[in-house]
Order: sequence, then structure tokens, then C-alpha cells
Amino acid sequence: MGNAGLENKPTVTKTKKTLYLMIQGTGSHVGKTVITAALCRIFANKGLRVAPFKAQNMALNSFVTADGCEVGRSTALQAKAARAELSVEMNPILLKPKAEKEAQLILNGRPYADVSAFDQFHNNKALRTLKWEAIQLSLAALSQDYELIIIEGAGSPAEVNLRTFDLVNMEVAQHCGAPVLLVTDIDRGGSLAALVGTLALLSESEQAHIKGFIFNKFRGDQRLFDPAIEFLQNKTGRPTLGVIPYRPNLSLMEEDALRQQTVFNGDPEIDIAIIEHRYLSNFTDFDPLIIEPGLMIRFVRTPAQLGHPDAIILPGSKNTVKDLQQLHASGLARHIQTLAKNGIPILGICGGYQMMGKMLIDPSHIESDQGDLEGLGLLDVVTEFQGGKNTRQVQCKTIAQSPLFPEENEEITGYEIHCGMTRLISAHHRPIFKTQDTLIPHETGCVDLSGLILGTSLHGLFENDVFRRRFLNLLRKRKSLSSIASPLLKFKQFEDQQIEDWAAFVSAYLDLSSIETFMAQSR
Repeated sequence: MGNAGLENKPTVTKTKKTLYLMIQGTGSHVGKTVITAALCRIFANKGLRVAPFKAQNMALNSFVTADGCEVGRSTALQAKAARAELSVEMNPILLKPKAEKEAQLILNGRPYADVSAFDQFHNNKALRTLKWEAIQLSLAALSQDYELIIIEGAGSPAEVNLRTFDLVNMEVAQHCGAPVLLVTDIDRGGSLAALVGTLALLSESEQAHIKGFIFNKFRGDQRLFDPAIEFLQNKTGRPTLGVIPYRPNLSLMEEDALRQQTVFNGDPEIDIAIIEHRYLSNFTDFDPLIIEPGLMIRFVRTPAQLGHPDAIILPGSKNTVKDLQQLHASGLARHIQTLAKNGIPILGICGGYQMMGKMLIDPSHIESDQGDLEGLGLLDVVTEFQGGKNTRQVQCKTIAQSPLFPEENEEITGYEIHCGMTRLISAHHRPIFKTQDTLIPHETGCVDLSGLILGTSLHGLFENDVFRRRFLNLLRKRKSLSSIASPLLKFKQFEDQQIEDWAAFVSAYLDLSSIETFMAQSR
């Protein structure tokens, strides 16, 4: 549902006021996202109708609502945790970096404009007004449907150079009358100074919203930390409401940071290399692979790092042209082409699929000033960039048989977030899927004659459990390894269980009684 349709929204009779709770942090990546997700599940389990809310995300990971609106992927995770239907009101503003000082502004789920960092944070009063209106309308809509709104802040509320333009933290807290819990990552060090310093840099009216502190990623014996908690109480007059231990096996997405390390699951027998574009987007596409045994996943940037893997994945990109140029400049393009000729399976997703074609055509300079650019030539397709953006959830069926799709009419689901139209230019390669759209069904994706080089616009491909297992078993068969013997895991069930386990873990270390008291006092 978009803000544009709020005037047609049916009236909901409410029996009591909406409650609010806000999670802010002493900085980025202190754990706001996953703590918010835990609280969404904790209170959903208590029988409340809960919605997450983040006024503005800055991320290259995004997701699509049922009505085709684009929101941050972390907000989608929190909606799952809340057992709530994802809507654009939960994240009305999304910024997707596409250059060093430029980002695409997604407003109410739709592309609005490309904005510079200066315009975003300096003297564009009209843009600030537009964004604040979207935030207010979204909160008003959510308050009609939900009993509790758990709000996630962004970065730190104490960035003095950006305070005038910060609509995401204290501006929202004051608008809602929300109690704020301030989170810090103790594993980084300096957490006491960060908490005290953050509080000191807020105005008195803003300080009044801070009700308590949460330490995240604690290691060691908490008894040794008790004097610090007592000091903090005496210094600030505010309680510590949670000391959450470090949990190394947490597999939920933390914030929007790229997992740049190599990931192992058991003794690695299969090596998958993922090309780490500078503007890599939706790397969450590969989360489902992590649950499969005997697998190593590597993010690579150079030919030396790439080596000779068992498969290569070209992921999505927010700036396909610049990332393709970097592939050519680094020598990765030539190395990938050589490996493809030697029979190494290659999968391209979204922007990665576009790069695998013969040519990127951009006559109107929508994507960049480059114009036309030669692709990798692995698939007989060309992509032409046009105005507009395709954002939708997709159901389709397979139409091309290959080792990865041995049967026709196999159901595959996913979602699309891309600019440009990709089309086949020869009969040598074939489309993979036919969408099941009720209005305009069409063929999409491409696979070569070997069946081992393929591309698709579909994000979420590996969430299709049968396809994911077949993909890995094909790689194992090529190395004369036996198929995976463990039962097929259903990723969506696995993810939900991870949320449930994380919520139970966090709940054990929070003073929920005090938190509920503060929530009840919210305006």
C-alpha cells in the first residue's frame, strides 16, 4: 500500500492508543537492526500487532513489497520478525548509493531522483519537507493498523554536522513521543564513552527520550562489568536495560554491511566465487547458500583472488556500467571468459546478468555518461537502459531444460529490481522462465547451449530450495562427489527459526518489564 493511496484507506476503529519504542545507536553497525528484529518477534509472541519502522535506509540491499514498492532489505527482515505484511510505510525513504557522492532516492517505494550528498544533507529545504511529509504519513498509516511500532534509528543521533538534516532519529522520536533505548557495541571498545558522549551531545528535550542503554556483543564475565553499569547509572541517571552476549553464529543480516569474509559451512568441498562489485547490491541473495553443507563462498575482486573456483556468480549492481568497466580494467573479465570456455558454470543475477550479454546500450545516458559498452559476451543478449524501474514480485515456470532445470514447468519465485530491458538476439541461446503474470506473461532469463552459463533478473533465486540443492549437487557431480545426503532445508523456515532463536536469546538478557513500562508511558 503506498502513501498515495492513504486517502482510500478504510477507517480502523482502535480500542487503545498505539505504543512506540525506538532503538537508536551510538554509531552504525552496533546492532540496531537485529535488536529491533528481536523486539519485533518478542512482542509479536506476546500477542501484539507489531510493525517495524525505519524512516530512511541507506543500503544497496532492497526488497519488493507485494504491490511493487522498493524498501530496505533489513526492514523486510523485521517485518518477518513481526509477522506483519511488508508495506512501504515501514520504510518510506531508501537511498541507494550509485557513485562516490550520489545516490538514488527511493521515495514511497518509487524512484524519485538521483541526489548528491550535498543536496541530501545541506540546503535542499524542499527535499527535506518532502521527506518529512512521507515519514509523517507513513507513521500515521501504520498507527491505524498496529498496536506497537518499533522504530529503528540510523547511524548516531549525535552527528552534530548533520543534526539540522537528521529526520531519522530524534525528529521521529519527538514526533511519536517514543521512548528510546540507546544501543552500543561493547566489542568495539569505548562503549561507555560513546553512551555518555552521545547523551551529552543531545538537547535536553532529546535527552528526555533516552530511557536506558543496551550493551551489545558482550564477552566475558558480566560480574566484572557491574561497576561500569553502576557508574553509568550514577553518571546519567539512566539504567542499563540489557547486556546481550556476543553470539558468533548469528546468521541474520546485521545492518546493511557486506559480509566480506569467506564463509565456510563444514569442510569445504565446493568453492563458489562471487564477484564483489564496487556497487554490489542484494548480496542477501546468497544467504540461503550458507545453510548448505560442504560449501565455501568467497567474495573476490581480482583475477588472483578468483583462481579456479567450481562456479562463479556475478551478482547485482547499482551501477552496472561502472562495475562492468572495473571488470574489464582489473582483468577479471578476461579471466571469467576463459573459465567459461573451460566449462566452469557461471550464473548472473540482475546487473550481473546484464554484464554477461553482448552489449549494454544507453543512448539517453540513463545509467552513465558511457553510452554503449561491450559486455562479457557469455550470453546472446543485449540490455538497453530506459526510463523507469522494474520492481515486482515474480512467479514463473521453467521453459528451457538444462542440468539446472531438467524439467519444464518447474515453479520458481523471486523478485525483480532493475533498470533496463534485456532481450535475446539469437536463437542459439534460450530463455529460462515464463512469468505467470496475469496481464503480460513473458519469457525471461537466458541459458547457453551447455546449460551451464545462465542469467536471470530474479533476486531470491536460491530461496527456491529445490533449485539451490540441485545447483550444488551439479557442482558436486562435476567433481565426482556424492550428492548432499542431508534432508532438503526450507530456507524460509530456517530463517524464521533463526529469528525465533535470536528473539529468545535477546529476551533472556533484557529487562522487558522496564521496557514495557516505558512503552506504556509513550505519548
